[in-house]
Amino acid sequence: MKFLHTSDWHIGRQFHNVSLLDDQAIVLDRIIAQLNEHDVDALVIAGDLYDRSVPPASAVALLDKVFHTISVEMNIPILLIPGNHDSAERLRFAARQLRTAGIYIFGDLQDATNPVILKGKSGTEVAFFGLPYNDPEQVRLMFNATDIKTHNDAHTFMVDRIRTSPAFKEKPLGNTVLISHCFVDGASACESERPLAIGGAERVDYQCMENFGYVALGHLHSPQYKGAEHIRYSGSPMKYSFSEVSQKKGTTLVTFDNNGLEEHKHLPLTADRDMRIIDGEIQTIIDAAADDSATDDYLLVRLQDKHAILDAMGKLRQVYPNILALEKTALMQTLAPAQLHREQLKRSEASMFADFFGQTTGHDLSDSQTEALENLINQLHTGTDNGDKP
Repeated sequence: MKFLHTSDWHIGRQFHNVSLLDDQAIVLDRIIAQLNEHDVDALVIAGDLYDRSVPPASAVALLDKVFHTISVEMNIPILLIPGNHDSAERLRFAARQLRTAGIYIFGDLQDATNPVILKGKSGTEVAFFGLPYNDPEQVRLMFNATDIKTHNDAHTFMVDRIRTSPAFKEKPLGNTVLISHCFVDGASACESERPLAIGGAERVDYQCMENFGYVALGHLHSPQYKGAEHIRYSGSPMKYSFSEVSQKKGTTLVTFDNNGLEEHKHLPLTADRDMRIIDGEIQTIIDAAADDSATDDYLLVRLQDKHAILDAMGKLRQVYPNILALEKTALMQTLAPAQLHREQLKRSEASMFADFFGQTTGHDLSDSQTEALENLINQLHTGTDNGDKP
């Protein structure tokens, strides 16, 4: 039995007010190509299919197209759970009917103990248990479990329900898969992941999940494992923030035989437009663009110029059209904020404007320009007009 583990598609995401939908469509087509290339028996999606609980129509249309290709045209079963970005109620609409098409949505906590059992082309059977994203209050009220206070309490309670269920005990211990969307304590996070709670209270322990043959996790965008190698995050299929620029995106190919987990393998994915950070002085960056084969990438530029530059973003976008953010790192470090404030208070408006004029034009103010500037500033301060014009 072979299945592909993925998560955190975040379809419909906007980054710095730029829609990533076209980029997502390309990456999802590459996941479809992986399914075909590796002749998999199932696709597992561990939450956050959408970026918002009420996704835009264009995002829904893209997911519909992808699911039709996989489940109908390729006849590959899809198993999925809602994540914290999804609305479980909306995502599980028509879940019973979709099962007939091979799309299995684990959207109800009450059904967590009811696995989907699939047989691979090799004849190996695997039981998939899906645990949708949940919070302590939801679990406490649904199961009248008054002692549940934290995310860890809730997650451990739900996993223990699965492990003590008749369906779990009927299967060989190694031939079980848990699908969950959570933050395992000690794993590495990045800024694009929405916090599940304040102050680290969302962290859960991995120990309760050790007895599953494989644990397919979602929520964290970096591929990694925590506690044991079979408890894994596949990571998101593409980069969703500049904190992810060094991450190697992809999916995880998982293989079971009759003795349990045989292997897991990272399959890399790349987007047509990468997400990068460029540091340097503006002219150096502009000159280097001539030899850059990826000028359409999404960029954060950190300028190292120590003087003000007029319309720096406009100049840079002439060679890098998809710059999303600009930081003037060196200029901000020239003076500490408190020192900068004190120094500015000591200077006149005319002196500061003269500096600005020189930095932006490359020329000093002439005597006549200086005199005109001082007259104008004096008029603004006194409210008088010494000129002859009406």
